[in-house]
Amino acid sequence: MIRAPETHRLLLDTVTRFVREKLVPAEDEVAETDNIPHDIVAAMREIGLFGLTVPEEFGGFGLTMEEEVDVTFELTRASPAFRSIMGTNNGIGSQGIVIDGTPEQKSRWLPRLATGELIGSFALTEPGSGSDAASLTTSARLDGDAYVVNGTKRYITNAPEAGLFTLMARTDGAQKGAGGVSAFIVEAGSPGITVGRPDRKMGQRGAHTADVIFENCRVPAENLIGGKEGMGFKTAMKVLDKGRLTIGAACVGSASRMLDDTIAYTLERKQFGEPLAQFQLIQAMLADSQAELYAARSMIVDAARRRDDGQDVSVHASCCKLFASEMCGRVADRCVQAHGGAGYISDYAVERFYRDVRLFRIFEGTTQIQQIIIGRALARRGSSLTY
Repeated sequence: MIRAPETHRLLLDTVTRFVREKLVPAEDEVAETDNIPHDIVAAMREIGLFGLTVPEEFGGFGLTMEEEVDVTFELTRASPAFRSIMGTNNGIGSQGIVIDGTPEQKSRWLPRLATGELIGSFALTEPGSGSDAASLTTSARLDGDAYVVNGTKRYITNAPEAGLFTLMARTDGAQKGAGGVSAFIVEAGSPGITVGRPDRKMGQRGAHTADVIFENCRVPAENLIGGKEGMGFKTAMKVLDKGRLTIGAACVGSASRMLDDTIAYTLERKQFGEPLAQFQLIQAMLADSQAELYAARSMIVDAARRRDDGQDVSVHASCCKLFASEMCGRVADRCVQAHGGAGYISDYAVERFYRDVRLFRIFEGTTQIQQIIIGRALARRGSSLTY
């Protein structure tokens, strides 16, 4: 659903130029310092990247799903860390409020998320619950006009920079499954919140994760998303369905960048008097990568259009996340191989991307979780999806 093709093209051109002129030249600095320069974050705010999916009435662009994945294809041709800093505002950090928030919650928080004044974060994973999100143990006990929250969240993206957490906590201790989980909006500066030291990760330097510890943190009852207990897990799953399409699009963007860099390298680098790109076994790796990229992009655009049409795309989103993230890993491996020894040297971007994209097969639902979601859905249906 591209609502205004000319306006959308202008947005894509702006993002493409921003990536080429600002983000790609800053990649080495981000990798060295583990921080995104303040002027780049300010420029992201200025061109509206923090509010891409926030509804227009709250100051955002209100992009459709198809428009969002289109932008993501271009934005993620630079280091994934750049998408991460503003991605939570457009995805898991804001969409719980967009989808299930009350009118008062939307009007209070969404305008500040849209401008990037607040950076959102999604606090679901715990030391003892990751893929098994329904088993989370962080508790929220109603005490007068506030909930008292206790528990620890782990690997929380943008936690060190966050101004706002979408928190999943158990409000019904007697109900051990998903039905006892509720969703809250929690300001990062609230008493009782401690953010741990940023995690040291394999890749994606500049994109920070950390533990978030809640110790008798009082959250106003009015911050219960939707004003109803027990709906948090459903909210989380709605948010993750959308997020999986966006992550799939990020996989396509990263793989496109790696493949373009590799094509350029193999055209320039010579062996036996010929450019590497003239050797058939190199061409085979490039061809396989291009074919898989085309398939992944087509899947994601199709699923995005279905979501815009109001269809249930839970299985489609899992298919996209599974295929695109695995595709991206295969492309990364081929691109390093095609670079030869240079692919193992950090002077070349492909070495960094090889480490960066490994996370795509893990977060927002591992490959194995996507297989379970798809397999269970097919067993319930008793048939494959119809197209």
